[in-house]
Amino acid sequence: MKETKKMDLRLEKIGRKLKELRLEKGYVSAEFFAWEHKIPRVQYWRMEKGTNFTMSSLLKILDAHNMTLEEFFRDL
Repeated sequence: MKETKKMDLRLEKIGRKLKELRLEKGYVSAEFFAWEHKIPRVQYWRMEKGTNFTMSSLLKILDAHNMTLEEFFRDL
């Protein structure tokens, strides 16, 4: 049980960072960001909320930000 909670916190941290990146790019709306980058709206919203997601989904978002995995995870 304790291990699952650690995983949840890490996903939440990733979600917060995704939201920060979106806001830094000037996208107030998660829906518009998702639409503009051809990412399913609900999928993107869930990722920002820290729910489980696939690595391919994360890579698609990082591509939209022109960011590598190394850059993304550097300060997490």
